[in-house]
Amino acid sequence: MSTQVFERAQLVLGDPKRSEITNLVSDPLERFPSRLWFFAISITSSMLLLGLICIGYSLYWGIGVWGNNIPAAWGFPIVNFVFWIGIGHAGTLISAILYLFRQRWRTAINRAAEAMTIFAVMCAGIFPLIHVGRPWLAYWLFPIPNQQGIWVNFRSPLLWDVFAVSTYFTVSLLFWYIGLIPDIATLRDRTSNPIKKVVYSILALGWRSSQRHWKHYETTYLIFAAISTPLVLSVHSIVSFDFAVSIVPGWHTTIFPPYFVAGAIFGGFAMVEILLVLTRKLFKLENIITLTHLENMNKILLVAGMIVGYAYFVEFFTAWYSGSTYEIFAFMNRAFGAYGWAYWLMVFCNVIAVQVFWSRSMRRSIPVMITVSILITIGMWFERFVIIITSLTKDFLPSSWGMYYPTFNDIGIFIGTLGLFFTLYLLFVRVLPAVAISEIKGVMKNAHPRGEVDDV
Repeated sequence: MSTQVFERAQLVLGDPKRSEITNLVSDPLERFPSRLWFFAISITSSMLLLGLICIGYSLYWGIGVWGNNIPAAWGFPIVNFVFWIGIGHAGTLISAILYLFRQRWRTAINRAAEAMTIFAVMCAGIFPLIHVGRPWLAYWLFPIPNQQGIWVNFRSPLLWDVFAVSTYFTVSLLFWYIGLIPDIATLRDRTSNPIKKVVYSILALGWRSSQRHWKHYETTYLIFAAISTPLVLSVHSIVSFDFAVSIVPGWHTTIFPPYFVAGAIFGGFAMVEILLVLTRKLFKLENIITLTHLENMNKILLVAGMIVGYAYFVEFFTAWYSGSTYEIFAFMNRAFGAYGWAYWLMVFCNVIAVQVFWSRSMRRSIPVMITVSILITIGMWFERFVIIITSLTKDFLPSSWGMYYPTFNDIGIFIGTLGLFFTLYLLFVRVLPAVAISEIKGVMKNAHPRGEVDDV
């Protein structure tokens, strides 16, 4: 019993009362936003505006304003789609899988990670929508009879994406919302603003924190965690099928599903860490989001980085062992061809930079973890760029070879999705708790049944 109490005490520094935890998390939502928040959201909303202008320009003139062309018909849109889908994996992993394994350290970081998942999938959904060229006909992607009597091709992995991503988004949104209900009820009871009172009352669904409510809540949360867990593994596996089921050299390999899943967890955790470090500093949550939480995340980054590095090696080994001239050339071109600089930048960011986390002092250093997380995020974007662009620009026929050059419109749309992602996150931390109040109270030292009882 003493060991459990000690473990819980380490997850919440100091010895705060439960009312102090509620005040600490809720106060930023009840105060007028700071100048720093307004400065940050002005930058992110400007980025979002640039993206909207570029999307509108693309819809008006057509997607010919992008750099996509033969042979690289899949350019920035698919690179960015896969990147954002990967970023959205860490939230459900932290919430669902770590919850099922009863990892108590997830409690301080799961709320922000879940929100990040929702926002990242929203950013990802933009690219297939505009990539079809006529987004007003995008409903043709769903298995419903349309006016032309055409049914979707269920054998296409692109259709599998529609089902996988939409299911993942729906389940993740419900999972996030269910976890929010007790905290929304807390905000409802604290606020004196009549508009907020009405909104929070509707969203709280009549929550009164009774024993019956908690029983139903925990049962539902567990069911959704069980449903979400296979989705974490399936969604990016299905995204990898867009490439793996083709015969394009460099794509046609069975390692893609686990490779993409590991990469998604790797990149997603890096983005979560960036957001958490900034959130804990701005809202003074250092005693709740502790160095222990961040160190555990860095351990996962180290393991995932080793898996990704192993996958890079296996790709080259498979190409050599296959004896296929096309496969060997594809990977030699990937490392030493025109885009070789992107490949080695990817290797440095994803494999070499993360090795500093073998040192405990480096795992607990805020500047180091921020730097490495940013490098990982950059590296994971370049991983998608290398996989997609190098294989398309030089395939089977030398007569069809070419280069891919993104246009300002391509770059502007990607900047716009970055702006959308961070704008939504900034709005989230202003209207909803950045950490789960109810779950934090469950890992405090005095949360033990035989521990100290204090006020709520």
